[in-house]
Amino acid sequence: MMRRLTVDPDMPVDTLMRKWPATVRVFMKHQMLCIGCPIGPFHTVTDACLAHGVVEESFVQELEDAMQPALAS
Repeated sequence: MMRRLTVDPDMPVDTLMRKWPATVRVFMKHQMLCIGCPIGPFHTVTDACLAHGVVEESFVQELEDAMQPALAS
């Protein structure tokens, strides 16, 4: 049985998007300006949600859903 990948809300968004490129589309869906942002290496998932008025719990779930195909690789 494969384990499910999870998001650490304290992970910088730049690290998350580099490690799991499929998460970029989730940021785009929410019109978050994190892609290519100069503070991306320092801004956590929690910070980004607060800055963009996005509900963290549902956003993290979307990120985790986007990350799952990476398990098959």
